[in-house]
Amino acid sequence: MAKLETVVETWPLAGRFTISRGSKTEARVVVAMIQDGGHAGRGECVPYARYGESLESVVAEIDAQRWTLERDPDRGALQRGMKPGAARNALDCALWDLEAKRAGRRVWDLAGLPAPQALETAYTLSLGSVEEMGAAARAASARPLLKLKLSGPGDLERVRAVREGAPRARLVVDANEAWTPAIFTELSPKLRDLDVELIEQPLPAGADDELANLPHPVPVCADESCHDRASLAGLAKKYEAVNIKLDKAGGLTEALALAAAAREAGLAIMVGCMVGTSLSMAPALLVGQGARWVDLDGPLLLAKDRVPGLDYHGSLVSPPAAALWG
Repeated sequence: MAKLETVVETWPLAGRFTISRGSKTEARVVVAMIQDGGHAGRGECVPYARYGESLESVVAEIDAQRWTLERDPDRGALQRGMKPGAARNALDCALWDLEAKRAGRRVWDLAGLPAPQALETAYTLSLGSVEEMGAAARAASARPLLKLKLSGPGDLERVRAVREGAPRARLVVDANEAWTPAIFTELSPKLRDLDVELIEQPLPAGADDELANLPHPVPVCADESCHDRASLAGLAKKYEAVNIKLDKAGGLTEALALAAAAREAGLAIMVGCMVGTSLSMAPALLVGQGARWVDLDGPLLLAKDRVPGLDYHGSLVSPPAAALWG
């Protein structure tokens, strides 16, 4: 019979990480490990209060599956028996890892995917003053893709400071639901002139219908508005892209299906992450193959990562070794 273990871990950040909803100085993650027949699979998730999750609620969701998983560790049953979210993500990724360890094969082989290649990830600049974000851009100016956290007032000046500090970098901006339609309408053409190539979730999820009636000088990406395939309906009328995160989709299984469905709907793909360790990023690298934008920089924001972790060379991140995951 299999055995399920759940551990809560705290990983200090290299500095303060700030978005429109608040700041934090540490990443708190939940790791699920399923042992069976001498093999163990692991998955990591990051509970997110924006989606009604806490460490306690996610641990409770995972523990509620103990009886079922310890008798029949099956990914299909997991998809049917749990809602999308962080808890299912940890378990789904742990089951993929366990299946790979049992078979002596890599997850991508089991999933019928090509062997993954190294990907170029965005590097996120935390929300700050114009001066702070300009200085952060200068320090990260050698990175090819920067993602800027924005909040509304002063955003144009922030982007101008980043563009001045990193003139050759590609830029993506993320408002985390903090803008109004008026701000979006005013800023979009000005951001286009600054060579911003994507605006992520400018309006609140559930209050974004107006995007269908506004011009998009810069393509717009759904993040909080897109979780799994069930949330795709109608997004193509409002957005040009979707940000797929395993913690929203509820694991690698749904994330792969969501990517396929989004492409079929004509939406470009961004693959993103919460702030977590390499164990969170590893399965997302499979979804990131072929994505137009990849934002898997969580470990780069930590004071230290788990060992073994993913191999980052600047902004280039390599596929995981089997000792880490998959």
